[in-house]
Amino acid sequence: MTSNLRCVIVAVDSSEESMGALRWAIDNLKLQSPTPDSNDSPASFVILHTQSPASISAGLNPGAIPFGGPSGLEVPAITSAIEKHQERITSAIMNHALDICASKNVDAKTHVVIGDPKDKIIEAIEDLKADLLVMGNRSFGPIKRMFLGSVSNYCANHASCPVVVVKGNGVVSQV
Repeated sequence: MTSNLRCVIVAVDSSEESMGALRWAIDNLKLQSPTPDSNDSPASFVILHTQSPASISAGLNPGAIPFGGPSGLEVPAITSAIEKHQERITSAIMNHALDICASKNVDAKTHVVIGDPKDKIIEAIEDLKADLLVMGNRSFGPIKRMFLGSVSNYCANHASCPVVVVKGNGVVSQV
């Protein structure tokens, strides 16, 4: 594919589909080569992972504490434990992605954000001035998709750059 790409974001999560999208991007995309007289930073693949806030991932909304305790109280020890657990998961995901890059002799930057994947991926595209977003597609059925939504569909409709969705079977859909 084109060699005019300066910043390619590959969104990854714990799914093998997202790692397949990373492999596809490395194998099929050519980044812009730096010119000798240019002061621009080198072109790069950016591995992006969106981590859910601790309160959302644990479903924490304790409500009222029995026997007259305060309501809406967040328990710092639980929140801290959840955050540490999420950091370990994020680290494992990013290490796996970086191992894939290293196996193909590709240097990549990493970027981790916390929040709703749909919104945070779109924000990262703007912040990093991405030329292309590559992401996997889990192919949820219609019921799951109705309740969970489709991150790839949302990004394809809201991104300011082209989006390539790599399906689990290696089929590419350009949007």
